[in-house]
Amino acid sequence: MPISDLSVAVEELPGSQLSLSLEVPQAEVDRAFDRALQRFQSRAKIEGFRPGKAPREIVEARVGPAALREEAIEILVPEVVSQVLTDKGIEAIERPRVEIADFERGRDARFTAKVTVYPEVKLPDLDHLKVEKPQAEVTDQMVERRIEELRGQLAEITPVERPVREGDLVVADIDVTVDGNEIPSERRRAMEAEVAEGVLIPELRAAVVGKSAGEVAEAEIQLAEDHVDESLRSKPAQVRFTIQGVKEKKLPALDDEFAKQVSEGKQETVEALREAVREDLQEAGRRLSELAFEQAVVKAVVDASQVEVPTALVDHEVIHQVENLEQRLHRQGLRLDRYLAYLQKTPEEYVAEARPEAESRIRVDLVLEAAGKQLQIEPTEDEISEYMRQEVAKDPELKDRYLEIVANRTMREYFGHQLKRLKILEKLVEKAQGAK
Repeated sequence: MPISDLSVAVEELPGSQLSLSLEVPQAEVDRAFDRALQRFQSRAKIEGFRPGKAPREIVEARVGPAALREEAIEILVPEVVSQVLTDKGIEAIERPRVEIADFERGRDARFTAKVTVYPEVKLPDLDHLKVEKPQAEVTDQMVERRIEELRGQLAEITPVERPVREGDLVVADIDVTVDGNEIPSERRRAMEAEVAEGVLIPELRAAVVGKSAGEVAEAEIQLAEDHVDESLRSKPAQVRFTIQGVKEKKLPALDDEFAKQVSEGKQETVEALREAVREDLQEAGRRLSELAFEQAVVKAVVDASQVEVPTALVDHEVIHQVENLEQRLHRQGLRLDRYLAYLQKTPEEYVAEARPEAESRIRVDLVLEAAGKQLQIEPTEDEISEYMRQEVAKDPELKDRYLEIVANRTMREYFGHQLKRLKILEKLVEKAQGAK
């Protein structure tokens, strides 16, 4: 039953927070004390009385004023705060934090509730969004490089007893040390690698050429900045490449017979193959350009928007990230504490490092959601069902369960969110291209 005659004052605070100053009439406070006493009475076990039948005066004396007051607060305050949030249309991100100023039987109650809400997002003028679209260029060199790759796929591989040359395959044992310590996760045995650009890193490629089976090539390298092991990212390392064997690749002749073979008869000549390769590269380049343009559009909108990301949202995102990591490690038979110890990080350090990326993801989500509202994008139920049908059809394990999946509310919400995001991105890309 709604509580009437509430006095509510709303004050905006930094960090997307609101302070609600609430005053509840005495009658409602007294009613809350009565309800609290009824609760205690219903479960009180007092000698000489059947359960729930002890006189209220005796129960109240047994419970004491402090416990009765706390119970009344637990009854009334959540109801009042919930009603105010609903009446004011306030969507709280986390549970309100309440401070009681005055709560006693026989007089009005006063308390404040601080809530974190979704922040206001100030978008740029989306109708005048300007983003330069990258153009994918396919050069003759790219075409020839791809044809050489195709020749390599049909090459004859022959073991040889001579020093390594450019283009050979080498079989080698690899050992990596960082700061003088060998890294077991980087150790490889009898690994086969091609001595070619884009396969071996330049330092190692230069060191291997001219070496023979049984010899060792060493190189100073820098590990990748996105290495799967965070503790090794961008670290200088020493690589020891012990060559076990050398194999020569004999490429097939670049003639019409090769063109027919590699294209399974679709191209009759080398020139036809070159044209087909060019078209494939152009199509791949077009798709990459579209993806890069979409990412550039999102970045442009986010960078031009003004939004203060609430700390509570970042906290939730980081907690979710840590929980996902813990689940992944558990499936691999690992423990989070041992994983962090291996990274030489405390839980606090890991969380601190995760916060900037989490805040960035939330900022993007908030901006795109605001853009969706401004652009009035909301998929219909029919559109969601069709999108679900298309997506489920891509998965052989799910395509026979379409009716079950489409009727699942959680799945509909998930696919509905995905479809809405796609529609928002499509509309922003259209506007960046000059379409209204």
